[in-house]
Amino acid sequence: MENTRDGIAGFRLTQHTWLTELGNWIDAISPDGRRAGALLFDPRVIGLPGVRERVVAAVLTDQRLVTSGIGGLIPVADMVAAGEQVWLLTAQAVSPTLTDLAASGQVDPGGAAAVLVDTAQTLLALHAAGVTHGSLHPRTVVIGADGVALLSERGLADAIRGQISPPERDLASWASLARDLASSMRGGGGVTARGAAGTPGMASDPYGAAGGALGGAAAVELFERAAATATTYGLAAARDLLLGGREALPGGVISREGLILAARGRSAFARQPAYEQPPAHGAGPRDEGDIVTLLHVPGGGQAGGPGGGYGGASGDAYGAASGGSYGGGTGDGGSSGPMRFGPGVETRQEAQETTAERIWREGKAEAETLQRAGRVHGRAARARRRRTVVSAAVFAVIMAGAILAWLKLGDTPALAVASIEVEGPRKTQGCDSAVVVRGTIVTNGAPGEVSYEWRKSTDDEVVKQTLRTTSDRTSYEVPLRWRLKGRSTVKATATLVVVSPGPRMTDKASFTYKC
Repeated sequence: MENTRDGIAGFRLTQHTWLTELGNWIDAISPDGRRAGALLFDPRVIGLPGVRERVVAAVLTDQRLVTSGIGGLIPVADMVAAGEQVWLLTAQAVSPTLTDLAASGQVDPGGAAAVLVDTAQTLLALHAAGVTHGSLHPRTVVIGADGVALLSERGLADAIRGQISPPERDLASWASLARDLASSMRGGGGVTARGAAGTPGMASDPYGAAGGALGGAAAVELFERAAATATTYGLAAARDLLLGGREALPGGVISREGLILAARGRSAFARQPAYEQPPAHGAGPRDEGDIVTLLHVPGGGQAGGPGGGYGGASGDAYGAASGGSYGGGTGDGGSSGPMRFGPGVETRQEAQETTAERIWREGKAEAETLQRAGRVHGRAARARRRRTVVSAAVFAVIMAGAILAWLKLGDTPALAVASIEVEGPRKTQGCDSAVVVRGTIVTNGAPGEVSYEWRKSTDDEVVKQTLRTTSDRTSYEVPLRWRLKGRSTVKATATLVVVSPGPRMTDKASFTYKC
């Protein structure tokens, strides 16, 4: 396929492509000349019932996350349909991926540590916002020109399968990524044919045979400890372990220099040519047909995603302000259908009349009509003005309430439990001891209720309790007071179980009672 002459919605496609379970990724150049990406969804996948709608919802969630300040994600410019094709367009390059660099042996220990820290931080931010990635593997880790690791395809695999991955899936995938990087430093060849943890169908051995001998035994041990820590104590503890164990890396620092050089060296193919190649004889501009953005919300109301569309548009919702299309046309907040752009579509810019101008024009026309009529009934005019004022006031109140409700619902994530921890006494407890087992529940800061249970190993009693959380705290102490009597020597274990919300979480602590 001669991609260099092809394009979609103003994005110029290159010849660098690769296949994934979603479809065909293509390196592209945005309308303003920057590196970008384009994903042509597999029609056999995107055409299934309900898949397109779920993918659009996932993309709108991504845009809301990026606008709220969560970094580490590849920003989405738009999602468009051209005939039977559905495209996802990104505002940033989607290559090189960790697979690309590791396959050629360009990931050193310092760079591997940087990738693990970046991805852990991004996943923690996503989980705190109440969402997950769902498909973390080397192909979805993109290395930017500044050496920072970004995540692509967030939520797309889940949207296609019609499922919601729990945070434990991301945690297991990150631990697998850390072990694979450790294996590549040891010369083990990296990821096997299983792909990312729990992600079938991914390319085998993306690190290649060149991954070994880049780091010492200390770096390998650090990455393996980080993987084990993530599985046992969570991503925050694993990230802190990497930051605190940088002495095991060459030079004692987490360095991005190798990643920066490798990423910049692999981006030359997407640069603009020094001159425009003349078109072939008889060839004219390629007609892309009628292109429809799938992220536009009819009516110009509050959209599920921020911004007015990629390409410098302004406005608070898709199609609600000027610049909402790639061709530089004006959006139409009063439109009842999807925004359309491309060859054959009207692109003449018309001055948008403001509310003040419309009122002035209508008032002037009414005055001229009344003057021509010669007289007007004062009572009818006053009644008309009162109705207008009352209607405007009611409309303003309704709109203000709708905006406040949307902001409240859109900015407050659902309550989620990030982690739990149980700590018991370390010393041996004597006769008739009153033991306090400390439990800690960490949430994402959202208000709500957490249902949890305490279970004792010495009997069948289950202590069921409810914790009411607030928006100004994330950590809560839930102690268990346990009194032991009698003459015996036992190892007592207290188990904390979080029943809801979200997936079931368990932690426990043991101590010795001797009398």
